[in-house]
Amino acid sequence: MAGHHPPPAPAPAPPYRLPAHGAPPPYYYQPPRRPPKRTAGGLVVGLAGVVAALGVLAILGFSVLSSLADGAGGQGGGAGGRGGERVTRETATDNKLYRTGALTPVQCRVPLIAPGVASMDRFMNALSSCLDASWSRQFAKADVPFTPPKRVFWSGPGRSPCGTYPSPGASAFYCPANNTMYVGLRHIVETSGGEPLSHFAVFARVIAHEYGHHVQDTSGILTYGHQEMEQSDTAGRNAASRRIELQAQCFAGAFLGAERLTIGMTRAQYVAMIVDVQGRGDERQPVDRRDHGSGRNYAGWVIKGFKGRQLAVCNTWTAPPSTVN
Repeated sequence: MAGHHPPPAPAPAPPYRLPAHGAPPPYYYQPPRRPPKRTAGGLVVGLAGVVAALGVLAILGFSVLSSLADGAGGQGGGAGGRGGERVTRETATDNKLYRTGALTPVQCRVPLIAPGVASMDRFMNALSSCLDASWSRQFAKADVPFTPPKRVFWSGPGRSPCGTYPSPGASAFYCPANNTMYVGLRHIVETSGGEPLSHFAVFARVIAHEYGHHVQDTSGILTYGHQEMEQSDTAGRNAASRRIELQAQCFAGAFLGAERLTIGMTRAQYVAMIVDVQGRGDERQPVDRRDHGSGRNYAGWVIKGFKGRQLAVCNTWTAPPSTVN
C-alpha cells in the first residue's frame, strides 16, 4: 500500500559480552542495524546487494604471516585476561590455528526449521554439535586443548555472568566468563527482520558467529583483543572490537563453507545470508560507536571465510585498516 512503511525491526544482540561485575566495562556494543523486511519484489534489490558483496573478495585480498605461532592460549582466555594473565600480540597475529588449513567437513546435517521454539531448539543443537565436532578437530590439528562451549538456548528471561537476557533487541551473545553461548529461540527470529524460516543459513550464521567467539576465547585471541581495548582510547577500542567481530564472521563463513554440501547451502541460502549480514553494518552509527564494521566488510569477511575456508584468511589482526573499518 502506498505510503505504508513497516516498523523497523529490532536490532540483534551484541555478539558477545563481558561479565557484569560491578562497574560496566570501558566499552560496549551498539547492536547493529537490521534491514527492513523484504517484500517479494525486494529480492531483486537483495540480489544486487549480494553482487556488490561478492566484490569484497577482491578488495579484501591480503597476505598473512606464514610462520607458525607458539602463542595459542588455553581454554578460558577471554574476559580481558582472566586471572591477570596477559598474552602477546603474536597470539592474535600468528596463532597456531591459522596454520591448520581448512576445517575438516564433519558431514553436518541439520533439520528444517518449523514454527515454534521446539523446532528452533532442535536446529540450534544439531548445528552446535556439528560446530563442536568441527572445531574440536581443528584444535587437535594445532595440538591445543579444546572444550566446546556450553549452550543456553532460551525461551524466557534469565541471567548470565555477562548480564540478564533478553535485553532490548538482543537475540544472541557469547559470555567468556563461563564459556557459554546464549541464543533466544524466539528472539533470533524476531530480530531477523522478517526472514522466512526456510532461510536457515541466516540463523546458522548467527550460531556460527557466536561459536567463533569461543574459538577466539580458547585460542587466546579474545584475551589479546580485550587487552587492546582496555589500553586504548575510543577509536582504538572500536578498532580492536571490529577485528574481533570480523574474525568471528570469517570463522562462521569457514565453517558454513566446509559444510555447505551436507547442510544444503543452496545459492538462495547463500544470497539470503549475505544480504542479511550486509544489513547489519554500523557505517551509519556515530563514529564513537563503530565497533562492528561496515556492512561491506561485515559481509565481506563471511564471504572470505566461506570461499577461502583456510583459517589463515581469517587473520583480521594483520589486515589493512580499510578491510576492517
